[in-house]
Amino acid sequence: MPAETEEDALAVIRAHPDGVVQSELWKELGVDSRKCSRLVKKLLDDGRVERIEYRRDGIKSYLLRAAKTPPNTDLLLAGDDLIPCIACDLECMVEECPSLMDWMYQLAIEEFSE
Repeated sequence: MPAETEEDALAVIRAHPDGVVQSELWKELGVDSRKCSRLVKKLLDDGRVERIEYRRDGIKSYLLRAAKTPPNTDLLLAGDDLIPCIACDLECMVEECPSLMDWMYQLAIEEFSE
């Protein structure tokens, strides 16, 4: 089934962390090159992808990569407290992380005492 939205195109681009050549993208999406160009233009205009000039066998094309977006700071903060996972290098399960649990309990205590 052909891709119809920018979200479909973005999903394919994100599936290629090193980038995907635009001429290969339209084939993966199952759309013609004109439709792919329109999808890519919308993604570029929204700042959701970056396009780098790319040459293969002397033929110019474009390599597309998902744009790096800054983290949503609302997801990193609870009140004025930074989530402890930001600086943590442990590989733990969220449900079993003592640092995270202590942080959440402290937030609950502060919320309850206000």
